[in-house]
Amino acid sequence: MPQGTIKEFDVQTHSGCLLLDNQEELPIDAETFAASGMLELRLGQRVRFEIEGSGDERRVRDIRIVGF
Repeated sequence: MPQGTIKEFDVQTHSGCLLLDNQEELPIDAETFAASGMLELRLGQRVRFEIEGSGDERRVRDIRIVGF
């Protein structure tokens, strides 16, 4: 599973952005957040996740906290 860091996260909209270890950024949408069962994410928090799709259609799914 790839890992990355929470770069941005809006608690009200449950959306944000992950910074992958290779310095790529991927958005986190409210649907992904809700499916994870977590209550909130914090800036700088380490997570692991799956990526589905390809090219501009890639999205994060199955996000899990690794540490802070």
